[in-house]
Amino acid sequence: MRIFSGIQPSGDPHIGNYSGGFRQYARTQEEGEAFFCVVDLHAITIQHDPAALREGTFDIAAMLFATGIDPHRSTVFVQSHVTAHAEAAWLLSSVTSYGQLGRMTQFRERVADEEFVSAALFTYPALMAGDILLYQTDIVPIGDDQRQHLELARDVAQRFNSRYGETFSIPEGVFPETGGRVMNLQEPSVKMSKSRGVESGTVLMLDPPDTVRKKVRSAVTDSGTDVRYDPEEKPGISNLIELMTVVTGDSIPDVEARYDGSGYGQFKSDVADAIVEVLDPIQARYRELRGDVGELQRLLDIGAKKARAESAPTLAQIYERLGFAKL
Repeated sequence: MRIFSGIQPSGDPHIGNYSGGFRQYARTQEEGEAFFCVVDLHAITIQHDPAALREGTFDIAAMLFATGIDPHRSTVFVQSHVTAHAEAAWLLSSVTSYGQLGRMTQFRERVADEEFVSAALFTYPALMAGDILLYQTDIVPIGDDQRQHLELARDVAQRFNSRYGETFSIPEGVFPETGGRVMNLQEPSVKMSKSRGVESGTVLMLDPPDTVRKKVRSAVTDSGTDVRYDPEEKPGISNLIELMTVVTGDSIPDVEARYDGSGYGQFKSDVADAIVEVLDPIQARYRELRGDVGELQRLLDIGAKKARAESAPTLAQIYERLGFAKL
């Protein structure tokens, strides 16, 4: 079984990235041949700082390894180091409809917020489709916010197969049972993000323990005192319950039963402690890796060579099926 997923090197990774991404990557790598990509080409779809992109690429690579990706089992690489990704994006844009791209939720949200909207932002779902399809991917571990992009990749694969002959596997998404969409601690109606509420509502993977505890203990909750999972009526406490399941592995009913009648104070304190316990060894490993850029570069070079070799047959087949002349 082939596994693929990617993560952008922009902004500081947070506990929502861990929930929907990092922990799923580490888990699914045990199920087959896994490819995990630092998608730096995606990061330039909006205005960016080149120096920050360069450093962020190494930051995210170190975090992938620190959260459990085994370089001996999985292929970890940087997207721009494998030119097949950019080529596939252009080729597959020919079977990606304008209407589909215009309906992408993230694009519409950016259009509403940004003064300058790049063509790359509009077309990058075709790049994402290429990322996935180049490796004949069977499963894609992602968070809930990426469902729409995966569906587009599936549509692109099916349309290409229908027009030009069977070429791609049709990937399936793998989503976390809980924690697929971690919400901002101060705004439970808004997804936790790298850019919004970082000072108070977003728990960063590299936050010191005291900062984690302060953010969680000051999280917005709901009326009443019962620790009960009800996203409609109690979005704040439900988000914290999901976070508890993410970092402990307990089920929602287990968490509800444990804190039945205890009130919010003790629960929030325990959630904070549980997050700190998970993050402590990750942060130690991250600092070790980030302090040795040469080793990181070596691991990424190994990954890129493997990714080039594995993506090349599919890329060649795309060109052949589309009718390009061979020299």
